Parts: sequence; C-alpha cells; structure tokens
Amino acid sequence: MELSMTFKNDKLVGDFWGGLAAMLVALPSAIAFGVTIYAAIGPAYAGLGALAGILGATALGLVAPALGGTNRLITAPCAPAAAVLSAFAIELVQAGTPAPSIVLMLTALGLVSGVVQLALGFMGIGSLIKYIPFPVVSGYLTGVGLIIIGSQIPKFLGTPGGTAWWRALISPELWQWESAVIGAVSAAVMVLAPLVTRVVPAAILGLLAGVLTYFGLAAMDESLLVVEGNKLIIGPLGGTASSMLHAITGRWQEIGELKLSQIGSLLGTALTLAVLLSIDTLKTAVVLDALTRSRHDSNRELVAQGLGNVASACAGGMPGAGQMGATLVNLASGGQTRVSGVVEGVLSLVAFLALGSFIAWIPVGALAGILMIVGFRMIDRHSLHLLESPWTVLDFIVIVAVVAVAVGYSLIAASGVGIALAMFLFIREQLSSTVIRRKMDGGTRFSKRVRLRQDMAVLEKQGYQSVILELQGGLFFGTKDQLYLALEPELGKRKYILLDMRRVQSVDVTAVHLLQQIRDSLIERDAFLIFSNLSHSLPNGRNIAEFFDQMELTTMTEHVKVFGELDDAVEWVEEQILGEGEGAGKLPDLPALELKDLDIFKGHKEETLIDLEAAMERRTLVKDEKVYSYGDPGNELYLIRKGALRITQPVGTEQGAHHLLTYGRGDFFGGMAFLSQMTRLNDATALEDTELYVLRREQFEVLREEHKRLACTLVEELAKVLAMRLRYADKELMAMQD
Repeated sequence: MELSMTFKNDKLVGDFWGGLAAMLVALPSAIAFGVTIYAAIGPAYAGLGALAGILGATALGLVAPALGGTNRLITAPCAPAAAVLSAFAIELVQAGTPAPSIVLMLTALGLVSGVVQLALGFMGIGSLIKYIPFPVVSGYLTGVGLIIIGSQIPKFLGTPGGTAWWRALISPELWQWESAVIGAVSAAVMVLAPLVTRVVPAAILGLLAGVLTYFGLAAMDESLLVVEGNKLIIGPLGGTASSMLHAITGRWQEIGELKLSQIGSLLGTALTLAVLLSIDTLKTAVVLDALTRSRHDSNRELVAQGLGNVASACAGGMPGAGQMGATLVNLASGGQTRVSGVVEGVLSLVAFLALGSFIAWIPVGALAGILMIVGFRMIDRHSLHLLESPWTVLDFIVIVAVVAVAVGYSLIAASGVGIALAMFLFIREQLSSTVIRRKMDGGTRFSKRVRLRQDMAVLEKQGYQSVILELQGGLFFGTKDQLYLALEPELGKRKYILLDMRRVQSVDVTAVHLLQQIRDSLIERDAFLIFSNLSHSLPNGRNIAEFFDQMELTTMTEHVKVFGELDDAVEWVEEQILGEGEGAGKLPDLPALELKDLDIFKGHKEETLIDLEAAMERRTLVKDEKVYSYGDPGNELYLIRKGALRITQPVGTEQGAHHLLTYGRGDFFGGMAFLSQMTRLNDATALEDTELYVLRREQFEVLREEHKRLACTLVEELAKVLAMRLRYADKELMAMQD
C-alpha cells in the first residue's frame, strides 16, 4: 500500500513539473497566435487576441486531456489555427465586415470546427486522417509556416496595420526600428538559447529578452513607458476574473446577431481547420507513441480535441491541437499521465490572473520574432532531398503545389488540392505496380494430382493450351489496360486461361467489364475463362464471387469456371487435356489393376513378378479411411490398384490440414519413407473406395535375401519415378521464380 502511494505521488510530482514546463512553452505561443489573429482586425484588438490565446490554452488544457486517451499530450493554440483564422479575419476585413462581427465569426468558426472534429471522431475518421500522404501533410505544414512568417513580417518591422508583407519589406520609411530590434533580439535568443541551457524553454527566454530590450529602449525614450496608444506592445487586457467573465459573457450576448447563412458559410473553412488541427494532433500522438512505446486511440482523441475546441470557443478562446513542442517538453520534464495536460491548463489560468498586467507590456515585435522562428521550423526543409531521386521528384512537385496554393490563394483551396493530389498519388502508386504477379505456361505448372509418366508427357506436350496468371493488387480503371495487355496475346492461342485472384485487393466495374469482353472473346473460340480463389472478401468488405455473380460475369455460360483453389482449377484443366490426349481416357468404374498392369512394372515379364506379388498384401479401404497418420513408422509401400488417396499435412487443430498431393489408380505412394526407413511426415486418406497392394518392410527384407535381382528391380523402378517427380517439382519451382 505504501509503495503504491509512493508510486502515485511520484507520478503526480512528475505531472506537475511536466505541466509547468509545458505551460511555459505553450502560453507565450498562445498569446502570440492570438495577437496575430486579432491584430488583423485592428491594432486595438491585439489585447483581445492575447486574451483569446490565454483562454484557449486554459480551456483546451482543462478539457482535452481530461477526456482524451493519450498520456502526456499537451493541447494548446497552434500555428495552423493561427494561419487559418488570421487569413479568415483578413478576408472579412477586406470585405468590409464590422470588427465586432468579425470577432463573433471567429468565435463561431472555432465552435463549428470543434463540432466537425467531434463528428470526425464519432465516424471513425481519426484512423484515416493519419494515412494522408506525407507530401500533402508536408505541403500543408510548410504552407502554414510561410503564412505565419508572412503575417509576422509587418509586425516585426512595426509597419501600420493592414500592410502586406511584401510592401512592408520594400518600404523602409514605414519601419519602426525599435520593433525590428526587439524582434531580432527575441528571435536570436530563441535560436541560441538551447545551446546554453535547456532548463528554461527557449520561447520563454526569447520573450524575456524582448521585454528587457523594450524597457532598455524605453530608458532612452520615455514615450515607450505609456500603455495607452502604444502600438509596440500588446496593451491592456485586464488580468482579473471579472474581465475574463466579461470577455466570455459579453461575446455570447452578441452571438444572436449572427445569421444562419453566415454560420453555414463557415463550414468549408471549419472543415479545413478541423482537418489541419486533427492532423497536427495525430502527428504529435504518433511521435509520442514512438517515444513512449504506447498506442493512442485516434478517434477518442479527436472527440476529446473537438470538445476542447468547443469549450475554448464558448470561453472566447482560440482553437488548438496537440502541440509537438509543449508535449515533448512535458515528456522531458517528467510528465507521466493526462494529469500533466490538466496541470498545464490550470497554470495557464493562474498565470493570466497573476500576470495580466505584465502581459500588457509584452512587445508585439518580440512575439513576431518568436512566431517567425516557429514558422521557419514548420517548413519541411528535408523535402528538398526528394529532388535527388527521379522516383521522388513527383512527390516534391506535390509539396510545392500544396504550398503554392496555400500561400498564393488560401489554406481552404490547398486542402482541396491536397485531397485531389492524394488521390493522384494513390493512382500513381497503383499504376507503378504490376497487377500480374506471375505468368506461367500450363506445361510448367501442374496440379497436386500425381500423374503417371505417360500422362505427364501428354501434359508437357499439350501445355501450350493453358496459361496461368496470378493477379495482385487492385483491378480498377487505372490498371485495366495493364491487365488487357497481359491477356491479349493469350486470347488467340490458349484454350484455357486461368486467373488466380488470391492476392487481388480491389475490383471495380471497369475491370469486370474488361473481363466480360475477354470471356466473350473466348466463347467465340470455344475456350474457357477460369477463376480460382474467387470467394474471399476484399478489404472494403465486398465479396468478389458475389460481385462477379451480380455482374453476370461467372453465370449464364459453361465457358466460365470457378474453383476454390488454384490447384483444383489446374487439375480440371489437366483432366480436360488428358481426356483429349492419347492413352489417358478416364472411366468412372475402372477395374482393379493387377501387379503387372501397374505403371512402374510395365515392360516386365509376368513370371518375374510372381514372387513380388506373393510378398504383397491386398488391402481394401472405404472412403475417408486413414491409410497412415503423421508420425507412423514408414515400414510400408503402397501401390494403388483402384481408387485415389489424398496426402495432407496437419497444421493444427483449428486450421485443419493442408492438401499436399493426390495419388490415383496405377500409381504408388509412401516410397520416400519406405526407402529411408523414417517416420511419416503426413497423413494419407482414401478419397473413395480404394484397393491397394501393400509391401511391408519385413517382406521386402525377405525378398531381398531370396530374390536380389527382383528387389533391385523394385528399388530401381521406385527411384526412377521419384526422380521424375523431383524433376517436375524443380521445373515448377524454376517457373515460379521467373
């Protein structure tokens, strides 16, 4: 009990220090993001933006960890949210929307995006979002980083509100050198601080350096010590409980002014924002899993993130996501459970109430410098390596396209381009991989039915009549031509075309239509289209056999055959060929063979086999009766007078047995174990009523002493047949390696 309490206390201590360190990283960024968004409305709204960032950090920190399932994950306002919301605010300003309405629209946008995240989580989309291709995600993040940098350049240089970044760069007369100096110092300290110490987060040191620089400049210019009308600082935001309550209630008293059509117009932007926030969160969760050897629940986390963003919007805060930087700081500082995330939210609220008046003096230039570093780090510079290989140049082009649309137009349009390019990448991948896994001539691939020598000679000679194609991957409109080019040369010269579907992952209507055309072409030549392994279900839940029946591909004609296994299909083709070939006609009630009529003794005089037949036992089996089982001694040789037997390999009580070979009338089996005197490694079962000659090992020993020539003849004939079987097995293996 005492050890348990100590363990829990250790966790709580770690969660407190981890939450404290995470707050020190997340809160300055949250303030900076909030200022970025609301300053786009006008300089007077910078303080409200800082308040929105703090309220967002508080609400997200309290709600998302409490309901989510990922330990140590820190949820706070983030760069993608700042990019989307600031762009949205700028569009509304350019459209002439009144400032109070813009504030309400920003709140409504956060609320709707949270609801969308809830829907994504409940619908199970969380498990799919993480499969968005890397080039698309890379383009998103790089675009967001560039947008953040562009939005901060005017603030960094201290130009008037509404100045475009490019105009700010080419208009030195608009610069405020104090703002540029403060921003440069903050950015430099944030970059260099990790080289000196990692105890205090770099963002905190950069922010403190900016504040100290500001007051250093104020010592030379007393006008900088005035809060009212000072455009270099955030300005008053009221760090009291009553001011927070007013910020929450006052906004919702005005929400009734929004029209339903205005809220409906938010859906496109809200969907983009929800997807970006979800990607940011799940990406962080995946990294956290790798570092802690844990596993997160994507859909539960999305539901928690959605509820957190709804709570943040209701409190007047900005939306956010699982933050990579704050999460890694939490982990490194001792955070153990979800409590560390709640601690971060509580401490954000405490910091606001205790330091509200101090926050008013934070320089806008310092926040701009910090955010420019954040934006720069979001740019995926490693993607330049994709240019080094011709195989990845297209992926780089996808990244550039998403970035160009995001920066040149909007993140909403970039999301559409990203989805379209993701589909393009999928189709490209499908087209770059072949749907033909293996193509074999009928004379190189035989069934598990062991044939006599003359039958095998016929099958080799007539092998050109059939071809086997093992298909794989997706059969759809993108691979239709590839499939047709593989089949077209075979249509005019093959009577049997076998398509093995075991590795096929998807089939669409276009592919079925092509197969119907191939079927019709074969019917005109009195040829056959044969499918095997058709009845399995695809990953999308569709059953291929049912789909083909629905499309009438495998019905309405005797020229289409369907078999459960490829070997069954090959055996059927062999029987058709042998039925037309010489010396291989098969009748249903053939008489039992005498010893002299067995294949291995053809050509031997009958009188030379009298002593051998006398040494053998005649045995009769009924259908499904075992001849021997796995582990039995190999002390008997079996020659089949009539019927057939199946050789199987046991693979466990649940899986049943694996079919190895089938032996028929006139053949023998059990020769390997008989000659090597080893135990049986398989089972032998009668497929039908069967009659055997059985030579026991002790009888063979007697025969070897009394009739050495006869015993040598028997061993020689057995060796010839076994060598022939090995030859054909080698031939099949060679064909399968092509």
